[in-house]
Amino acid sequence: MPFRMLALRAILALALLSGAGGSAAETLTGVVFVVIDGDTVLFRPDPVPAGARAFLKLRLADIDAPEKDQPHGEAAARALKVLVLDQRVQVDTVATDAYGRTIARINRGGVQVNMELVRQGHAWALSRYRRNADLLAAQHAARRTQRGLWQDARPTPPWVWRRERSAGDR
Repeated sequence: MPFRMLALRAILALALLSGAGGSAAETLTGVVFVVIDGDTVLFRPDPVPAGARAFLKLRLADIDAPEKDQPHGEAAARALKVLVLDQRVQVDTVATDAYGRTIARINRGGVQVNMELVRQGHAWALSRYRRNADLLAAQHAARRTQRGLWQDARPTPPWVWRRERSAGDR
């Protein structure tokens, strides 16, 4: 690879890792070393560019999993651990959110993890991404076969759970 391309990739990686790469898409490889909840992990890319943070906090794109203290929240976190914890993964970044998390899709060994969580019934496909027919089809199949959180007749979506919790704090 020519030096100019290597330099450009290093600059893009550094911008992404430092948070300056707001919406720049990039593909990284590395290891997930912490699962925070059903849709958030800590990821150590390799190699880490000099002067950059040693890890990224990733929020899985296009899905929303139950919160840890919500019904099915612990099950969603366990499912994500089985899929990625201490595993080498490929991360396709999408954006950086208001909390500084990198929004990403994670792939491990040919498995698209975000999709797999929905397929297993551990997360919702976000409604604003209705253009993603495969993700919605996976959610409908999980619901129809009552997998994961769909075992409940009317599971509470995490965005409703968060809104109700924050309204109770007022």
